[in-house]
Amino acid sequence: MLQKLSFGGWRVAGAVCSLSKTGVRVRFISTAMDKGQTFFFRQLFDTVSSTYTYLLGDPRTSEAVLIDPVLEHAERDAALIKELGFKLVYALNTHMHADHVTGTGKLKSLLCETQSVIGKASGAQADIHLVDGDVVKFGGHELLASATPGHTNGCLTYICHKQGMAFTGDTLLIRGCGRTDFQEGSSETLYKSVHQRIFTLPDYYLLYPAHDYRGQTSTTVWEEKKYNPRLTKPLNEFITIMENLKLPYPKMIDKAVPANRVCGLHYE
Repeated sequence: MLQKLSFGGWRVAGAVCSLSKTGVRVRFISTAMDKGQTFFFRQLFDTVSSTYTYLLGDPRTSEAVLIDPVLEHAERDAALIKELGFKLVYALNTHMHADHVTGTGKLKSLLCETQSVIGKASGAQADIHLVDGDVVKFGGHELLASATPGHTNGCLTYICHKQGMAFTGDTLLIRGCGRTDFQEGSSETLYKSVHQRIFTLPDYYLLYPAHDYRGQTSTTVWEEKKYNPRLTKPLNEFITIMENLKLPYPKMIDKAVPANRVCGLHYE
């Protein structure tokens, strides 16, 4: 329920609102468990890998999903989910990560009703393998799985049209994008994924990446179309940029990728 503030802005319990060309839009930081609320959102963080984990739920049905959990925080996430009275139906990954071990396998042992989910093209083990166009439902909400390969073959962007938000994994970061120099990476494919699948969403849609290394929590389609220093360039220039990043070899890749192929379990 919107409430007008004295300085002329708007707010929702636990969320920040702003005016756009299409009206009032909610920028979710987190939401509170208010009576009668229909959508819950919480953004969690791992300081080692700078990974964001997202908890989404429907307080009416108590069903929830968790996007991109980290192994070392599985107990933290499970405790929060139990405290809030949610039933975690799905633990989802946007792709097979190379910089941390997924917490999906561990969460399945802590929350026995949970099923692990990942894109079929990832080649990783999971209870459910998604392909482009599949829908993940929890309570009265749903996430559309949109294939956005380029960082890896199995990258998915999870879109919640009802809330005007999307979870882009490593495909699109805030003022950046995932690297394309390993693990089936393709600069051309990533560029097309972003422009055809993410930049075609409404400008006001909020975008939540899998990582941020500068303390930013979210962005919008409009911002990235206007300000992303790589993806605003023509394709040939983007490819040149990506070929000359000269990034170091990922520290965790030799442990993370084999572990993530088996839901993060053999790492333990």
